[in-house]
Amino acid sequence: MKGLILSGGKGTRMRPITHTAAKQLLPVANKPILFYGIEALKAAGIYDFGIIVSPETGEDVKKMVGNGDRWGIRIEYIMQDQPLGLAHAVKVARPFLGDAPFVMYLGDNLIKDGVAPLVDRFKSGHADAFILLKEVSNPSAFGVAQLNDDGRILCLEEKPAQPKSNLALVGVYLFNQNIHKAIDEIKPSRRGELEITDAIQHLINTGFHVDSHILSSWWLDTGKKDDMLEANRVVLDEMTEATMEGAIDGNTRISGRVQVGKGSKLTHCTVRGPAVIGENCALEHSYVGPFTSIGDGARVSHAEIEHSILRENCRIVDFHGRVEDSLIGANVELTRSEHKPVAYRLMLGDDSKVEVI
Repeated sequence: MKGLILSGGKGTRMRPITHTAAKQLLPVANKPILFYGIEALKAAGIYDFGIIVSPETGEDVKKMVGNGDRWGIRIEYIMQDQPLGLAHAVKVARPFLGDAPFVMYLGDNLIKDGVAPLVDRFKSGHADAFILLKEVSNPSAFGVAQLNDDGRILCLEEKPAQPKSNLALVGVYLFNQNIHKAIDEIKPSRRGELEITDAIQHLINTGFHVDSHILSSWWLDTGKKDDMLEANRVVLDEMTEATMEGAIDGNTRISGRVQVGKGSKLTHCTVRGPAVIGENCALEHSYVGPFTSIGDGARVSHAEIEHSILRENCRIVDFHGRVEDSLIGANVELTRSEHKPVAYRLMLGDDSKVEVI
């Protein structure tokens, strides 16, 4: 079985962050989202990977992920020139996929229990396609499945205005070779895209067997800032180990599950977990609250940070204020003047410089 991970697209819902970074490379608990998908498929016994990339961010993905040696897998990069739908991504990956069964995993998704049990179920069954479903409060934002009383799929719709159920398609799909013929026989949707829901519906209409499973554990689609913060919160909340590889002075107080990376130094700080502080960071006279991740090389001075993601090499210096519910890009510099607002809610792109007055 092969793995196909989608890491293309334009990331419009995450701008300005994604003007300079692929959304799949944004960090959750200081690890790129894309890595969670790779690790989930590797844990399911998959070693042959294709990663769909875009012209805008493909080189960044290749540089970050590499050839797969760190996981003991093989990676082939597949260029999708335009984001013309999930089924289109499968179409351009056909030379890599051949007639092998495969898992398609959206690179900006996180699933609590991974995919190994689902892969085993697909291998041992007789389904031509297998989809994951999850009850959601806003089904019109997703592909939606309608089931009959026996749990059999009746129909699928892509982002319907009037959803027939609250069961959203999770960003993990399993297929055998029959999906390729189905994709060849569908037409672009009103959005101008080849929809994977249309291809799966074509399988159903032509007598192929499509199985499904409704997830009871969490699934996170990290397409927006608040989704990223929620993913960061959930992953940190499940962190079980506290590690100290850096250095702290006698005036620093750490409580709860906190991980501090090599080369980092904390002076006169209070840190309450769960939180992650990367390598070679410098924090002084600051408070770091729960559900915060701070990337490598960051510097934080005279600031309060809680429920936020700070990317690598950002600087919050002499801020004398609180940053919360914020996603701050790489190399951002944040300072302030004399006035002191109570809190700031920020989404800043890479290489930004902000002075708060």
